[in-house]
Amino acid sequence: MQQPCFVTGGSGFIGQHLLALLTHRGHPVSVLMRRPHNLPALREQVEQLGGQGHLLTAVVGDLGLPGLGLDASARERVHQAAVVFHLGAQFAWGLAAEQARRVNVEGAVAVAELAAQQGSRLLMVGGFMLANHGHLQRLGIDLQQPERTDWNGVYRRSGGYEGSKLEAHFRVRARMAELQAPLTVVHPATVCGHSRSGHILPAQPLAGLIGNLASGRLGAIPGSPAHWLPLVSVDFLAELMVAAAFDKQQVGQEILALDAATPNLRGMLQQLAQTLGVRAPSRHLPIALLRGLLKLPGLPQLLRTDAESLDFIQTTRFDTSATQALAQRHQLHWPDIGQALQATAHYLAGKPSVV
Repeated sequence: MQQPCFVTGGSGFIGQHLLALLTHRGHPVSVLMRRPHNLPALREQVEQLGGQGHLLTAVVGDLGLPGLGLDASARERVHQAAVVFHLGAQFAWGLAAEQARRVNVEGAVAVAELAAQQGSRLLMVGGFMLANHGHLQRLGIDLQQPERTDWNGVYRRSGGYEGSKLEAHFRVRARMAELQAPLTVVHPATVCGHSRSGHILPAQPLAGLIGNLASGRLGAIPGSPAHWLPLVSVDFLAELMVAAAFDKQQVGQEILALDAATPNLRGMLQQLAQTLGVRAPSRHLPIALLRGLLKLPGLPQLLRTDAESLDFIQTTRFDTSATQALAQRHQLHWPDIGQALQATAHYLAGKPSVV
């Protein structure tokens, strides 16, 4: 039997694909669940994605509760986990800072402490904006001494969700260093659907963008010709996470899960429009102007776009050499991001591709 694992956020989009890959490879997995009666449905979904649902067990708990809400029995059940995968987070644009902190920051620290106490490796999911140091400094994060950061100011500038993800990263990193416990971080770009089936959940930001394009609500391209929305297909992200989690060389490392072959935003929208049979926008709208427009009452709802999401559309290019080295060492092959976009659009249009 393969090494047991413990996963938070297993019911989410990335989590479902991670569970499918882990169980496909024979790992028994305990999943933190607020509603354990949903385990049969999760098992069924994991099996549809190629995993082995019978290898999943539910552990009742909640990231928003002290000590994750785990009782002694639950702690004993996850004690043998070789790796704790922390994906869990509350996602919403406009999320209140207090709620975001309780679940996304304090919950993450509690997961880190649990992993350290039981001698598990922690694999934490961050976000690709943590690799954009210029952006972090503009938000007011002190990269030399993060503990001196005015996090309330960061939340005001970035929004509750993104602010809490950023704070959680620095808090967990500091806590694991203090406890001298093994940590590996994977920073995903915006997540695309499965590279072959196109499977994606409707709440994903890319699904929202595709929906706006398909319905004609996207009248202009945010930004300039240099702007892009970096992507990674969900299946390759899961492959990278598992490779990094069991690779001793990745202890203490941060991996950027970002496909450098992602086209600029205009090229991406053209590819998607061709797949959907709709017209792609051709003119650009400056980000600053769009951000200002989204302050008008009712416009975010009308356009189904939130100003917080605009930070992820940028001109920065990233160094993915460490990721390339990890993929090469584990013989992982990047799927074609254009084909993944096409499959995702087909899936959302109700014409799923064949895996």
